Amino acid sequence: MSRILVGFRLLCLALCSLVLVPLQMLALLLGWDILHRVPMWFHRVLLRLFNVRVIERGKPPGEAATLVVSNHVSWLDIPVIGSLHPLSFIAKSEIEGWPVVGFMAKLQRSVFIDRQRRKATAEVNDALAHRLVKGEVIVLFAEGTTSDGNRLLPFRSSLVGAAQTALMHDDVEHVFLQPLAISYTRRHGLPVTRRDRPFIAWYGDMDLASHLKLFVQAIPLEVVVTWGEPISFEGSRKVATKRAEIEVRKALKHA
Repeated sequence: MSRILVGFRLLCLALCSLVLVPLQMLALLLGWDILHRVPMWFHRVLLRLFNVRVIERGKPPGEAATLVVSNHVSWLDIPVIGSLHPLSFIAKSEIEGWPVVGFMAKLQRSVFIDRQRRKATAEVNDALAHRLVKGEVIVLFAEGTTSDGNRLLPFRSSLVGAAQTALMHDDVEHVFLQPLAISYTRRHGLPVTRRDRPFIAWYGDMDLASHLKLFVQAIPLEVVVTWGEPISFEGSRKVATKRAEIEVRKALKHA
């Protein structure tokens, strides 16, 4: 019976993809406004099919130029955040070449960065600033990598420089950094413990296939997503990034 249910869920996801993926490709090609919302619909269907419940706290970004700075626990963070608000992500360049995942990231209009190139950060900052000026919301996983979920790694400030670049535009008065905390709190209805973390967190050299195998079993999972108060960016990117890190740390402790 469990295999039948898994097959049914995967079939539903495939049918949803057959509708939404071509729609998003057309929206990108023709510049339809709907291109900001189609990925959100896809993520919501995905989470609903596989028993992931998202509890949202705080107020999401408004219309002002906003760079969201978040912790990063799992590949599942993408659909969790993506289901809540029209937004895009900053991703490492390797993901762009991954089968299926890379294609879906492009449909989400992700910004890819090659950390091996010295000029990459400056180029990405310029691209991000252009998007921020247009009022788009971009998510930066400020730890620079995923962690085991038991601790928060120090936030990196290099890509927050995009906020500085955006402020150089005459029509932009304020750029905000908005802290975002993701906490996986319950699995199978029970509080998540350290023993459960390897089934949720994806980090280091962990195998993605084994994570996906567990995910399709649709074990009920509860995620708390907490939007912090926007921080008006003024001056030092390191100071602003540290303030955001402190807010995310507080929200994770509370969750």
